[in-house]
Amino acid sequence: MKKEKKMKKIRHISLFSGCGGMDIGLQGGFKVHKKFVKKKSISNWVLMPKTKIETVFANDIKKSSYNFWQENILKDQSIFKLGSIVDFVKDFKKGKKVFPKNIDLVTGGFPCQDFSVSGLRKGFNSHKSHLNDYKVIKKNESRGKLYLWMKEVISITKPKIFIAENVKGLTNLKHIFETIKNDFKKTGDGYTVAVKELYAPNYGIPQSRKRIFFVGVNNKFIKSKKIKLNIDDLFPEREFNKSESLFDSLPIYPLAQHFFDDLKEPSEEKYDLAQKSYSKAKYIKGLQGQTEVKELGIAPTIRSEHHGNIEFRYLDKANGGTNIKKKEISQRRLSVRECARIQTFPDNLKFVFNNKDKNGLSASEGYKLIGDAVPPLLSYKFAKKIEKFLIKYL
Repeated sequence: MKKEKKMKKIRHISLFSGCGGMDIGLQGGFKVHKKFVKKKSISNWVLMPKTKIETVFANDIKKSSYNFWQENILKDQSIFKLGSIVDFVKDFKKGKKVFPKNIDLVTGGFPCQDFSVSGLRKGFNSHKSHLNDYKVIKKNESRGKLYLWMKEVISITKPKIFIAENVKGLTNLKHIFETIKNDFKKTGDGYTVAVKELYAPNYGIPQSRKRIFFVGVNNKFIKSKKIKLNIDDLFPEREFNKSESLFDSLPIYPLAQHFFDDLKEPSEEKYDLAQKSYSKAKYIKGLQGQTEVKELGIAPTIRSEHHGNIEFRYLDKANGGTNIKKKEISQRRLSVRECARIQTFPDNLKFVFNNKDKNGLSASEGYKLIGDAVPPLLSYKFAKKIEKFLIKYL
């Protein structure tokens, strides 16, 4: 009997890694609610099989990100590099060994604050540097131009595929959007670039999250392997529908209430600091974040800078709340763990902890990391498409 050829690992570089939402999803091996993946199971939670994707380099400038990776993800402590990608590229050009070789995939959610509708929308003219401070900014080293440094890493490592993620608001800044897309096309030997907006509920995540993804395939790789490229091979397929239709056999969106299955109230939780921790910010009518999660609908988008004005898990009836079912539960905002659940992070990850050896992570930092992330389940669905595509040619 002929032995089946063992597929080698897909070597992956992660940029602007945050708390690894993209990376956890790409590698698989985590649990999600069965309703989000249409699985039949006795348990509410099912395991997503591991993929062939292996993260060999990750980076971020935030110490909170470093602390999270040290506590939760890393077996090899050398993989995560704390610092700016600008400085790493400069070090490489000085002859230092920075990036691993033989890279198949590069991913990165380059900073979105300068393109977001909820931000100042300064675009390329960001008021902050690549280190996210207010120091003198050199040409092409502002926070708004960090995609150029992701482009540099792609040029250096020459991956077969790259994935870049950003907020939907980027597409409304047409000149900036087209500039970024064309710059990615001209990277290295050239890339064929496709862009698509993904709406989380279409992929089984009942959260009103919309993000755009640039996916580029190396033109030299396409030519050498004689690939007949179909853009649909690069993006996950829509799995759920808004409502039932005679012309669409897809199931309707799962309900947000499933995010909270099996969770204890913060006052009852003894061990998980992320569930015990929640914002105590008061209700102020008219400001962002003063709404309650719709259990029988879609949860709100979990945002960065979300520690003070995070939405409510339970809102008083006088303020329009409907979720409170027990008299002993008072009005409160979403806990850190509940935000992580809405982003489809598994419960074994610590988003609030104290560790004398590896430093800690506060609730405020946990909220921010979660809000910045790509939902791991969405990333996993990307991973299965990329894996299937690459398996033919590696």
